[in-house]
Amino acid sequence: MTPADRAAALFAEEHGCAPSAVWSAPGRVNLIGEHTDYNDGFVLPFALPQRTAVAVRPRDDGRLSVATLGNDGQLHRGTVASVHELRPGDPTGWLAYPAGVAWALRDAGYPVGGADLMIVGEVPTGAGLSSSHALECAVALALLDTVQRAPGTPAAPGLEEIARLVQRAENDFAGAPTGLLDQTASLSCTAAHVLFFDVRSGAGEQIPFDPRRAGLEVLVINTRAKHSHNESGYGERRRGCERAAELLEVKALRDVAGQELSAALPKLPEELRPLVRHVVTENDRVLTTVDELRRGRYAEIGPLLTASHVSLRDDYRVSCRELDLAVDSALAAGALGARMIGGGFGGSAIALVPTAQRPEIERAVQAAFAREHLAAPRLFTAVPSAGAGRDR
Repeated sequence: MTPADRAAALFAEEHGCAPSAVWSAPGRVNLIGEHTDYNDGFVLPFALPQRTAVAVRPRDDGRLSVATLGNDGQLHRGTVASVHELRPGDPTGWLAYPAGVAWALRDAGYPVGGADLMIVGEVPTGAGLSSSHALECAVALALLDTVQRAPGTPAAPGLEEIARLVQRAENDFAGAPTGLLDQTASLSCTAAHVLFFDVRSGAGEQIPFDPRRAGLEVLVINTRAKHSHNESGYGERRRGCERAAELLEVKALRDVAGQELSAALPKLPEELRPLVRHVVTENDRVLTTVDELRRGRYAEIGPLLTASHVSLRDDYRVSCRELDLAVDSALAAGALGARMIGGGFGGSAIALVPTAQRPEIERAVQAAFAREHLAAPRLFTAVPSAGAGRDR
């Protein structure tokens, strides 16, 4: 049963009637381009087949009733007394994510009223695969579906605006200082493509990406080391980048070209130089990867992925023991390239692997974790899939 089917069935059980609509949004893998989004740079994500679905029905009392199927198989329920009175910081916890979306939509002029929501997700949480944004994007689309188009009502927002509204919900309501990568990927990716996205301009290009045609796969290694943007050093790195841009007198680090890096670094305090070096070189790696994919040279992106991980580990300092072990053991077993993905400090890594060698590489990674007495990682092949949409 798909998440959409399960959400619809649970909604009917909970409320005694069918939902008016069911929307879903996927998690994502960022092939390359980490910590570049909030620096106005370039990213290259693709959507996962794993999705979060939201069944919805409007209410006429202004209340937001939310139920979500937890990992424990139980329904967790929460209620917001009045959508009109939502303020950042209240509610907190898991309910802050759907409530924050309702707040951001209303604050932008979209007359979202009360609604019943049933949320069912299959994107692993805490794995750096953007489960929170899959939830928020699906909630945004579900709530917008309930808006009555009366005279004077703003036109339905496009995907780019929805992404920015979801980002505002995450930043200003839930308190997680994320960039624009995850929302855009969840909403806009298409099957068998990566999205080459310029965060500054908002321009996106769908680049064909079907590694199976080249006998390759993208293996996701969920280390099960939990990460959180709220609790990690993510915000500290972001503030460091903003400070470096001020000192270099540029709008964002995206404005520092690769050939300018050696001249720019001496102008900065020692502690900011590694951050800048990562962002500038990572943007260059995204552009090179796009060039290789346009030529159908899949195997050639492997070293770029590995270089990205080294930069994230040594310069940006957002890796951890489990992520390094996942990358190192995959490479030693024959992966063409590997890197951590997401904000860091836990979560998942990816490895570009020959299909014929995938079982052997999986066994090697599992064995490496067992030798270190770490929880067994969860592995699966990431298939570039469709972005958010209405299921029924």
